[in-house]
Amino acid sequence: MMAAAPRPRLALARPAQHPLADLVRKAGWQPIPYSFTKLQPTQAPPPVPIGEVAALLLLSPSGARVASSALPAGTCCLAQGAGTAEALGREDLNLHLPQEARAEALWDLLQERFPEGGDFILVRGERSREYLEETAAGTAWRLHAWVTHREAARDPFPPLPEVEAVLALSPFQAELLAPLTAHLTRFAWGSGATAAFARCGAPATAHCEPKPSLLWAMLAQFLASQEHPKEESPC
Repeated sequence: MMAAAPRPRLALARPAQHPLADLVRKAGWQPIPYSFTKLQPTQAPPPVPIGEVAALLLLSPSGARVASSALPAGTCCLAQGAGTAEALGREDLNLHLPQEARAEALWDLLQERFPEGGDFILVRGERSREYLEETAAGTAWRLHAWVTHREAARDPFPPLPEVEAVLALSPFQAELLAPLTAHLTRFAWGSGATAAFARCGAPATAHCEPKPSLLWAMLAQFLASQEHPKEESPC
């Protein structure tokens, strides 16, 4: 019996047991943990007193972890997904989640729970895509951005492991990976990472919107295309 072909290796800025790593495996790849960035809190205070807003909007686990200790018990929080809610590590908050872990669904939830509008604190990273701020501009839902953290390169910067592909989960990751990956397959998670690869002269081989199901489809379809390439048409 012939041994199965080894899975192609993909560098991923997540631990081996992270849900995204599990998804990469299910798509037929071997995830190789590659921690080349770190979370750096900004130490910035909330833009307005937390007690004066109707709710906080939390876009990511990183922002939730930084903001958690500043939240009074009972604070109303709208978290983008289950991972963000879990990162708060609190059971004394008034927590709500949208049906999908997407900024678009969080905007729908905000309008549903606060139909009259109001003032809200938006907890986000330094380079978030600002979808909610752009969407809410000029509406009754006034968002005050609290930039709680930024993504920074590790120092010393770790060498790229031996892999066949990389996945950039943010524009900053794409900027760091671009000069290292001239000979590799480059996958981008979201339009920001896709644009960052292009700016750096290393266009993404494939890209998808930041949804786990679409990431799985992108990785699986790419493998299928490599295993069964289309035959060239005769001249």
